Amino acid sequence: MVTLSNSKGKAMARSPAGPAWANLESHHRWLKDEEERLLRFHERHALESTVGFAPLDRDGTPRSESPRELYATARIVHCFSLAHLCGRPGAAAIAEHGLWAMTHEFVDKENDGWFASVSRAGAAIDDTKSAYAHAFVVLAASTAIQAGFAGGEELLDRADRIIDLRFWHDDEGAMVDSFSASWELLEPEYRGQNANMHLTEAYLGAFEATGNEKFLRRAERISELIVVRNGEPWNWRIPEHFDSSWAAVPAYNIDKPADPFRPYGSLIGHWLEWARLVLQLHALPEARAEWAPAAARELFAAAVRDGWDEEHGGLVYSVDFDGSVVNADRMHWAMAEAVGAAVYLFRQTGAPAYEGWYREFWSYISRSVMDRQAGSWWHQLDASGTPSFDVWPGKPDLYHAYQATLFARADPSVGLATAARKGLIR
Repeated sequence: MVTLSNSKGKAMARSPAGPAWANLESHHRWLKDEEERLLRFHERHALESTVGFAPLDRDGTPRSESPRELYATARIVHCFSLAHLCGRPGAAAIAEHGLWAMTHEFVDKENDGWFASVSRAGAAIDDTKSAYAHAFVVLAASTAIQAGFAGGEELLDRADRIIDLRFWHDDEGAMVDSFSASWELLEPEYRGQNANMHLTEAYLGAFEATGNEKFLRRAERISELIVVRNGEPWNWRIPEHFDSSWAAVPAYNIDKPADPFRPYGSLIGHWLEWARLVLQLHALPEARAEWAPAAARELFAAAVRDGWDEEHGGLVYSVDFDGSVVNADRMHWAMAEAVGAAVYLFRQTGAPAYEGWYREFWSYISRSVMDRQAGSWWHQLDASGTPSFDVWPGKPDLYHAYQATLFARADPSVGLATAARKGLIR
């Protein structure tokens, strides 16, 4: 038996038998089959909308009247740019369709920047300028550059300029959260980790796409602010919400534990996402993140300590800052990030326990999260494992699940886009 222990001493044992799944060609074939199933679900109607991509219902039917969200469009562009790099015919047309929408339809032509959402006709529905969504523009543009798509460099340059001008506060080493359409700062006293976490991912992609060291240094600064400054002091339960001095506000939205973007408590999936991201950061030869492997191990240990349900399986959505469960629902994206954290830690340490958890996570996903009849993954399950729809009415998201099928097949020393471009995804 192999035992993985966190800094509090609680044991989390997994004893995998036989060769590591993460290294098996047969397991890679299974991952490729799941990759194919996910892409088929999301590509079926992708080009039917004149503006961006309509969100999909539970059976994959487009919800034609629903808003087109900027962040969701950017995620599709990122995913199908990766798919194109991996040799998927037809993926380029889908990525370029989304790039067109981001370059033309989502743009605020009067004030610059991008609207958070637009209608099927391209009219602004939510004219907020969201840091979260702008971070995904950077990610999509960076992956599009590596895929060789026209307009990727111009899109990244524009997004970089706007973030520098409006969102980035260099004295803080992070972004503010949101503006009005005319660039009035909304909630001046609020800072959020979620948008900055995704900007970290986007900046890592931008650095690999361009070689511009500014992106790498900013990824380091955000990571240090969120993970180093707020890791160990909170027992690795990373706070979601902060004030303008970046002091945690642990009671924020205490009456809204299921808020889609600003829930109360600390989100298990984000600890795991950070574990993967800081390991990706650490792997870059130019990075200055000696602290990252130890932090990743602590974040992972805290996640399985507080989040894993030994009786029913799955990771709870959120916990309080003493580790008690706030929201016991299971989110598909948290399971996808668990897969990534486990395999990256296994590659980094060689410890069999991480490979054991990798198997555990995929086994739960296969058993409970995959919808094998209608396709894709159930985005949300309640504590008993029954599909729930409090956050998403359908299955609009591809990004987390698709990346989960790539993590074990990709060279962990580079990002997914670079690995795909260099033929380092098996």
